[in-house]
Amino acid sequence: MRRTEPLAVHQGSEPWWRIPMVWLVIGGPATVVVAALVTAVIAVRGADPVLPHEEAKSFAETPALQARNHAAAPEADKPR
Repeated sequence: MRRTEPLAVHQGSEPWWRIPMVWLVIGGPATVVVAALVTAVIAVRGADPVLPHEEAKSFAETPALQARNHAAAPEADKPR
C-alpha cells in the first residue's frame, strides 16, 4: 500500500520554548547539573579539617564507644 498524499509537515506555528516536551528533555539534565553543583559547594564548604598525624593516631587508639560518648557529651560534662 503506497501513500499518494504528502506527509503533513509541522509549519512551526509555535517557537521551540513553548513546546512542553522540550522542557522535559532540557529540564531533567539541567536539574541534575544544578544539584551536582550544589552538592559540590556543600562538600567543599563543609569539609572537615585534616588532623595532624599525632592527633589522628591518638583518635585511632581510643575505643570507639568512649570517643563517641565524649564527642556527644555537652561541654559541661566533658572531662578537663
